[in-house]
Amino acid sequence: MSEIELDELRARFGGVPILDVRSQGEYVGAAGYPCDPRQGHIPGARNLSVEHLLELPAGDVHAALGLEQGAEIVVYCHSGGRSAVAAQVLRALGYEARNYTGSWHEWSRVDELPTE
Repeated sequence: MSEIELDELRARFGGVPILDVRSQGEYVGAAGYPCDPRQGHIPGARNLSVEHLLELPAGDVHAALGLEQGAEIVVYCHSGGRSAVAAQVLRALGYEARNYTGSWHEWSRVDELPTE
């Protein structure tokens, strides 16, 4: 159970913590990819770039997430690559991290899905 697809995430939306590991600019919609019809992030998602995640000591990661070890968390980026790395790191830190493989590239294309 290391990946999550759109249908499951949609069904569980609001019931599972979500971490956006893109840059702050991508997260707020100021920087992004022109191939995406919408910019921003999944509502309720926290932002911690994968680069920052890789630099932080474990204790700081735990504090930033505010979750108990063992907690499930969904991780996404633009197209699943950065979030795959982040999910591996979070699993090593004791979280049940699941990579949303479609990531923002998929989410931004479904008009009925909310964005911030």
